[in-house]
Amino acid sequence: MAVPFRKVSKSVKRKRRTHFKLQAPTMAVCPNCGELTLSHTVCKKCGYYKGKLVVEPKPEKEETE
Repeated sequence: MAVPFRKVSKSVKRKRRTHFKLQAPTMAVCPNCGELTLSHTVCKKCGYYKGKLVVEPKPEKEETE
């Protein structure tokens, strides 16, 4: 089992970890309805993908008081 010969300093460790971070997903605007969606996925609001209806959208629920 490999064991480091010398202790890794805080600065060296932190420099190595600067690239280890979360990134926001790339969003695209749906050309049909204008809603923000994930790239290469069907729009959840209108059900279109690349100009074709793929999934029938669910009717929006009306809130009753």
